[in-house]
Amino acid sequence: MLKLQDLTLHYGHSQILRDITMQAHAGEITCVMGCNGVGKTSLMKAITGTHLRSGGQMWLDGQQYGTEPAHVLARAGIASVPQGRDIFPLLTVRENLETGFACLPRDQHQIPDHIFDLFPVLRDMINRRGGDLSGGQQQQLAIARALITRPKLLILDEPTEGIQPNIIQHIGEVIRLLRDQGDMAIILVEQFFDFAYGLADHCIVLRRGEIILEGAKDTLSREELLAGVSV
Repeated sequence: MLKLQDLTLHYGHSQILRDITMQAHAGEITCVMGCNGVGKTSLMKAITGTHLRSGGQMWLDGQQYGTEPAHVLARAGIASVPQGRDIFPLLTVRENLETGFACLPRDQHQIPDHIFDLFPVLRDMINRRGGDLSGGQQQQLAIARALITRPKLLILDEPTEGIQPNIIQHIGEVIRLLRDQGDMAIILVEQFFDFAYGLADHCIVLRRGEIILEGAKDTLSREELLAGVSV
């Protein structure tokens, strides 16, 4: 589904990512792990086009993409739930969800029922402003908004940050359900190790902008992964 080859990224004269080569497949959860500041969020920005990569190649569903901007990649099927959620606080839940329509043809401008099956609280709060929701409810809204776009690749950046345990559990169940449907690749960036390890099919550990450890979860020991993310 997603393939990166020798991706590099600079902020000014500083190199942030070095020769990142990885894949994310439909029906799998690929977890990107590492300490703060190792380049995880920068990698997600390079994939989504919100920060143009300096070099390397990227393919989505067999189609190669160069330096296309974020809105082109969104229409191609990349959806992101950024760290911090980035919902619109003055818009209602319905209006926040409808912002996902920008990536879709006009005949698909409706909120599918399965969105409310995944997140029933959003149906109950459909006319409430996004800024009035709790952090956990806002995270559910942000994920639902991404799903409105019918993505081929879903990127989740720190979805458990600042969220109460019962909603973390629910979000984990939703991610598993989306994975099991088999038609979407999921990249999960997460520092909550137990949450990430419990969901992962494939693990990638970054350090100083480079991949230092990668493989199917069942080929990597828990201790090996913990050592990689704790240095």
